[in-house]
Amino acid sequence: MSTDIKSAVQDRYGAVARSKLSTASPGVARVAHAFGYSPEELASIPASANMGLSCGNPTATASLKPGEVVVDLGSGGGLDVFLAAKKVGPTGKAIGIDMTADMVERARRGAQEAGLSNVDFHLAEIESLPLESASVDCMISNCVLNLVPDKARAFAEIFRVLKPGGRLAVSDIALKQPLPNEVSENLLAYIGCVAGAIEIDDYREKLAAAGFADIVIIDTGADLTAYTAVESTSGCCSGPRETSALPVVDASCCGGASQSTVHDELADLMRRYDVNAYAASVKVFAVKPA
Repeated sequence: MSTDIKSAVQDRYGAVARSKLSTASPGVARVAHAFGYSPEELASIPASANMGLSCGNPTATASLKPGEVVVDLGSGGGLDVFLAAKKVGPTGKAIGIDMTADMVERARRGAQEAGLSNVDFHLAEIESLPLESASVDCMISNCVLNLVPDKARAFAEIFRVLKPGGRLAVSDIALKQPLPNEVSENLLAYIGCVAGAIEIDDYREKLAAAGFADIVIIDTGADLTAYTAVESTSGCCSGPRETSALPVVDASCCGGASQSTVHDELADLMRRYDVNAYAASVKVFAVKPA
């Protein structure tokens, strides 16, 4: 990840982690419901784990089993780690990886609040995982892999860490068609997860090049305008409003310090572009051959 993009992502993610966004915020809860989380799931974990940042619910499709080791790439406040921990049980392990210190700190506080002993969080980058080779049964991720510029390196690391027969089950943003130049060339749009996304066919090819088999990518048909439910939420992440360039796109990567929230900017984006015509919330499945 380039230094400029990495620093920008960390700054904006950090601002979200320091905010008061949680499931207690109606708009945040609506976003989670829109992308597949049930009220019962959200009620079973600390409210602080959910900040309205998801584009799917990977724990619902990962087929996690008791005793397994599962790793969440870009774990944020721990939402999917906490849900995964309940599925793998006390004999299993749920590990979160995030490159933003404030997110890791927030997640660790949540784990302590929930009294979970089978979770762990690491401050690290996806392109360089602090995990042994062939040590993980399942890798999950939620609207984060689109942010990684060197996706080939990230997929190679995921492949390395998975056990033979291990699986990848993620929710992500992928492109259905090339983006307009105004979107693809804007740094803030990149941080917002749309300009950093790749086309679905390219996604499949990069996974195959890393060694994965049985690759399936499904467009969920979810409405990406769901993120506008958090518009004007106080204490949320923010960024400079621009009139001639595209503002931040997706709440999963927001943050910063200015006068308007990223959700306000997102609502403005939805008024200017049909984002659903270009991007999709997708479920990605792949297996490391045994």
